[in-house]
Amino acid sequence: MSTRHGIVFRHVVALLFLLLGSAGLTLLAANGSSGFALVLRIDGVIGPASADYIHKGLAQATARGAQLVVIEMDTPGGLDTSMRSIIKDILASPVPVAGFVAPEGARAASAGTYILYASHIAAMAPATNLGAATPVAIGLGGPQPGSTAPREEETDTPAATSDERTTEQTPASPATARSPADAMAAKSMSDATAYIRSLAQLRGRDVDFAERAVREAASLSAEEALAKGVIDIIAMDTADLLHKLDGREIAVLDGKRTLATADLAIERLEPDWRNRILAVLANPQVALILMMIGIYGLFFEFTSPGFGVPGIAGAISLLVALYAFQLLPVNWAGVLLLAVGAGLMLAEAFLPSFGALGIGGIIAFVVGGLFLMDAEVPGFGIPLALIVGLALASAAILLAIGNLAARSLRRAVVSGREAMLGARGTVIGPAPDGTWWIAVHGENWRARADRPLVPGAPVRVERMDGLVLHVSPTDPPHPPGSPP
Repeated sequence: MSTRHGIVFRHVVALLFLLLGSAGLTLLAANGSSGFALVLRIDGVIGPASADYIHKGLAQATARGAQLVVIEMDTPGGLDTSMRSIIKDILASPVPVAGFVAPEGARAASAGTYILYASHIAAMAPATNLGAATPVAIGLGGPQPGSTAPREEETDTPAATSDERTTEQTPASPATARSPADAMAAKSMSDATAYIRSLAQLRGRDVDFAERAVREAASLSAEEALAKGVIDIIAMDTADLLHKLDGREIAVLDGKRTLATADLAIERLEPDWRNRILAVLANPQVALILMMIGIYGLFFEFTSPGFGVPGIAGAISLLVALYAFQLLPVNWAGVLLLAVGAGLMLAEAFLPSFGALGIGGIIAFVVGGLFLMDAEVPGFGIPLALIVGLALASAAILLAIGNLAARSLRRAVVSGREAMLGARGTVIGPAPDGTWWIAVHGENWRARADRPLVPGAPVRVERMDGLVLHVSPTDPPHPPGSPP
């Protein structure tokens, strides 16, 4: 019996070792596998939501040990602050980052060009383009930075004569001196040029095109960019990109690294709910509509206190709108003009200005909407039709609400002490203390009168003295039995 138990025990131990060995081999195979490539996507305008999404994606790639991060892009550009935040995360990433303009027909304009230059690997799909990276100065009038003339060494015109050089070298007169707006544009241009030039030098890419993309808004197709050394690879899709990157040596924070991407699994990271909400709030049109909902709600609550729901909804909408404005490059003078315009339209509903306040409010609202955002920043302009439509709708709604409120103020009071004055009643009969009982509004009141009253006669309330009415007969009294 013991021999049989020993045989069974040896078989169980052997099976256990077999299972442990299989698990170990599986684990070794997993550890020795090529890992995965994390794919992030920027589709549309680059803003605070894009920066937050890329930051979390790169952090997750580092924590999970991804072999490569691919940032697919199709963007017209976006905010400078969000772009710089993304570039800082790319430069600080221990995981190699490949910027990839895809799919076919996509573009990496403006801020997208900077991100492509900052990436460890720059790639594009066929029929894509990049460039047009001229900065747009928000809130500045006058010439934009893109109006800067080409540099002398980039032109094909002959050299100027000595007379022409003498004329060009004369000091500028005060009338032709650079205005503050031009000076600010020149500072923005110099800063943007130096920034993209430093990125090009860091990654060993074409510096000349980088400067021309900023100064002259130059653009290149995928084939031209590859020929000029702006990008490293042209790939059909992400799988093709990984196949072509296999064996390439790149410089990362901890030194040189040879990529082994041929067998990498592709894993895509989608934006979470917080990022989606942030993307919606960062839309200036949504922020403007939320602001108006907040004004409507608070106005309705102030004119009809006690309801609660409009006031709560209005306060929440207004706070969310202010948070959205904080995310966006708004001109706060435009926000103030919007508030002043709404206030003037509110005042028109209560003050007899014969339309002056209302018209002034509409004008202030439209001008504030135009000043709120710079329409030249990609994706952050507010259509004029939306601004005018909101102004007219605001005027109509506020005037309608104000008209209803004014009519309610002019309406006769139907309850309380004021409602008793002038009320009609009927004499019931005399009271023991020399007063009379009067029926008014279905209630019995004690009343006094300067003339004798007759039971059943109609009376009118003249005034109140505490709970005693002073009345007067509305018709002359008639003796009982006499004809009326």
